[in-house]
Amino acid sequence: MSTNERSRIEQQTIAFAGVAQAARLVDQVSKTGSYPLEFLAPTINSLFAFDADSVEAVFGGVAGVKLGLNNLSSLLANRQSSESSDLVRYVFAMLYLERRFAADSAMMEVVHSRLKHASFRAEHFANNVQDICHSVSGIYQDTLSKLKFRIKVTGSAQHLHDDKNADIIRALLLAGIRAAYLWRQIGGRRWKLVLQRKQLLHTSQQLSRGLGVV
Repeated sequence: MSTNERSRIEQQTIAFAGVAQAARLVDQVSKTGSYPLEFLAPTINSLFAFDADSVEAVFGGVAGVKLGLNNLSSLLANRQSSESSDLVRYVFAMLYLERRFAADSAMMEVVHSRLKHASFRAEHFANNVQDICHSVSGIYQDTLSKLKFRIKVTGSAQHLHDDKNADIIRALLLAGIRAAYLWRQIGGRRWKLVLQRKQLLHTSQQLSRGLGVV
């Protein structure tokens, strides 16, 4: 991925917002069975942005991670409620699983190859996110779900046992891990989150305001 005019901290914030957005959507789908399509679509489609020329282009523009920026700002500003505990858990589980995934070059190659194949379906059935999620879900089940560490998703049994919701959740987990990989590619590190907390908060708020979000 080539660099763009955005600063390194802005690029890292956008990528990390991608992780936070995937986590928020997993939490929402698992507990309510619903999701905002305007954020689900760019999150899932980010899996097929193989040659994006910027971080924001991976998500179809900064607006594609608006939900993630809002949630990231709340978490960094300590405005999270007890309801956000699962969101935080998913975020750090994705960061951890990305490290295990990145250490397995064979698995990475399989995932990349299968996503390339699935991108054809995504391109021709772009209006059917459910169909795309079903394809991506199979990739996740055959690869990352085989690792010793697995992300435990909690929520309503009714929604979790729904096959369509399960497909969406697995696809979102893969998208979140992809965003975590992107974040690490441009210098993101867990230990830096503490040191850069104020800077990340300020940047996420600025990016949100640029979208007309308070």
